[in-house]
Amino acid sequence: MTAPSIDALRQACAGNTDWAAEILRTLISVQSLSGKEGQVIALVGDLMREVGIPDVRVDGFGNIIGTFGSGSPILAFDAHLDTVDTGDLRQWDTDPFQGVIKDGRMYGRGAADQKGGMASLLLAAKVWRELHFELPGTILIVGSVQEEDCDGLCWQYLIERERVAPDAVILTEPTNLRLSTGQRGRMEIEVEATGISCHGSEPERGINAISRLAPVVADIDALNSSLPDDPFLGKGTVTVTEFRSQSPSLCAVPDLARLHLDRRLTMHETPKGALEQIKNLGSVKAAQAQVRARRYSTPSHRGTVFETDAVFPTWVLPEDHYLVQAGISTFRQAFDSEPVISRWRFSTNGVAVCGKHKIPCIGFGPGSEDEAHKANESIPIADIAKVSLFFAVLPSIFSDFFRILKDKTKDSN
Repeated sequence: MTAPSIDALRQACAGNTDWAAEILRTLISVQSLSGKEGQVIALVGDLMREVGIPDVRVDGFGNIIGTFGSGSPILAFDAHLDTVDTGDLRQWDTDPFQGVIKDGRMYGRGAADQKGGMASLLLAAKVWRELHFELPGTILIVGSVQEEDCDGLCWQYLIERERVAPDAVILTEPTNLRLSTGQRGRMEIEVEATGISCHGSEPERGINAISRLAPVVADIDALNSSLPDDPFLGKGTVTVTEFRSQSPSLCAVPDLARLHLDRRLTMHETPKGALEQIKNLGSVKAAQAQVRARRYSTPSHRGTVFETDAVFPTWVLPEDHYLVQAGISTFRQAFDSEPVISRWRFSTNGVAVCGKHKIPCIGFGPGSEDEAHKANESIPIADIAKVSLFFAVLPSIFSDFFRILKDKTKDSN
């Protein structure tokens, strides 16, 4: 069957913009913090079936997967369905769970990060069905969970336990309509020191664990200023995001103190090297502190525990990679212009897909990453139709690039 023309896909996406906006409003109305996504997963399952996705299932971790077609190549689209909390509601001008439309934008928690991506995917699926598009190979639409709490864990489960093996993955995190081809890696590091507790009225009889760790904070700030930079990914960073202590009471010297560090890894930095940097700080040695990567073991909304170290690798695809070239070609055909190649400043599920498992991955999504996690989070409604057009066009172009690559590989062997 002949694929629909670009004009037909464009008209169908634009003509369903109001429908997609209502879908996004419905998704926003369902609160879905990490680990509590059960209700939104059920909703997305119903919506997938409503738009005609023939095979819909929920995996053992709690991700929902809609499947079109069969055979090779396998192209997956990912949209995580969990959100962060609202923060101080007094900072919101609208109810964060109402999906309020104002001046062409949809306001609500998760609008940009990243239920707008799922709304775009559902619109693309609706258009494929309405135009009777016989998609090449296999298309997976994944609504993933727990990304905000532990980015990539959902895809670690899909790849390692469910044996889902796509040839490429498209992340629908917000990119401001740019093609994202990489991101810095991330680590969560714990620095822990012990002390000796005693009554607060005679602190000289004990050893204060907070006092032991306090000098480390300044050394972390100094280390941050010296970390390497990369012209594409940006600078490596480290910052203290939490300082906790433990004592028998508020009138007792604490016998334990712990820092939580957010470490971003730019090109050519390694998790091992990042840990050694902290261990070698003079203040850490003086405090006789323990330094380790955090271990993540929080159950999913289905009660499944899938433990992992909170170490998320850096990843980048070069511009000449076939998947990036397929994305560029898709953008040109969909929008008759040249795309901007960029990268995310925050972290995504690509840390597992491409960082750990070396499956090619790029991103294209509605809205801006600047909207993520902020009060009054919003997304341009027009972006949803634009992104859905990109998704609708991509499978055929990706399939052509993939087969050309396979033919070249076969010839070289």
